[in-house]
Amino acid sequence: MLSEEIFFWASVLLLTYTYVGYPSVMYAWAALRRRPRCQQGPQPTVSIVVVAHNEATRVAQRLENLLSLDFPRCQLEILFASDGSSDDTVERARAYEPKGIRVIAFNRRRGKPAVLNDIVPEAQGDVVVLADARQQFEPETLSALVAPFADPRVGAVSGELILNQTASGTSVGAGVGFYWRYEKFMRRSESQVDSTVGATGAIYAIRKDLFKPIPEDTIVDDVWLPVQIVRRGYRVVFEPNARAYDGASATSAEEFTRKVRTIAGNFQLFFREPWLLHPRRNRLWFQTVSHKGLRLLTPLLLLTAVCTNLLLLEEPIYRFALTGQACFYLAALVGHRLRNSRRKIPFFSFPYILCLLSCATLIAFFRFATGRQSVIWEKATVQG
Repeated sequence: MLSEEIFFWASVLLLTYTYVGYPSVMYAWAALRRRPRCQQGPQPTVSIVVVAHNEATRVAQRLENLLSLDFPRCQLEILFASDGSSDDTVERARAYEPKGIRVIAFNRRRGKPAVLNDIVPEAQGDVVVLADARQQFEPETLSALVAPFADPRVGAVSGELILNQTASGTSVGAGVGFYWRYEKFMRRSESQVDSTVGATGAIYAIRKDLFKPIPEDTIVDDVWLPVQIVRRGYRVVFEPNARAYDGASATSAEEFTRKVRTIAGNFQLFFREPWLLHPRRNRLWFQTVSHKGLRLLTPLLLLTAVCTNLLLLEEPIYRFALTGQACFYLAALVGHRLRNSRRKIPFFSFPYILCLLSCATLIAFFRFATGRQSVIWEKATVQG
């Protein structure tokens, strides 16, 4: 029975550390040893790169948003790249060429990394901002995003993605919103200590001369590229005043599709970049293992906690523990039943989101291991 107890408590403690302990440690660390950051210096020239596929309904609104940014126009270049769009995305984007937008159309869809490899080296700015067609920036976002580059130690800056919650939002959307706020809390602490592990794909910037060609089958460029910059000795910081707005996932199917892709990308990252797990080669080893690595073990830890608990029911403490686990999964089941409801009950939606992410991790591992996760993003079309 001793081995069952060891496995039970190890799984419980690792789960607690991953989702409660590590964020608390980083918060305390940031409070005690916050690294100063210089934010005074000449404003750099900036190139915004937007890669889009079949975004005809959004392209006009997005380009208008970028043109309205509070940033000197003479120091700003906007590049809009169509990755093999089959609708009239390119035609609608070209209507903005007289306003200074540079439109590059690729006939064949290859995925975002391949497009970035072609576009970024041609950008004229000292800083390259990578963005998507779906989100909207605040007017002051660009100035806030590039300000940290006044510090020569900063190589990349991640902005803050704010998920809008509307009256018509679903329960799963509320759960996703809560989870994303929790994620940003950790990133802010990591940034204050040293660097974040990855960036927000919808809004992040890099020094152009630090860009490294991305392997074209890379699933998550917004993690791969920042860790390469960290490897070269630079910091990747989080700037909460640089804000982009997006809608939370409307259905569990949409969120599941997003997370499977992201998590498969994390499996790919660790497989291709084993130095990340080497404490002497990765100065962010503690953050990488705690923030990214242990989360990939969540399904295994949850399963171990349940199975070993069932073997230890002779003692009252383990009967109490099993009751607690049963309540958690019951709440997740209720959250599943309410997943597309407009009722927002965090007590049910957050356990459901955590279980959803665990299932996504299992699927992501299978897709990565079998090579079935494509670099090309496909929108969810099935309702959850």
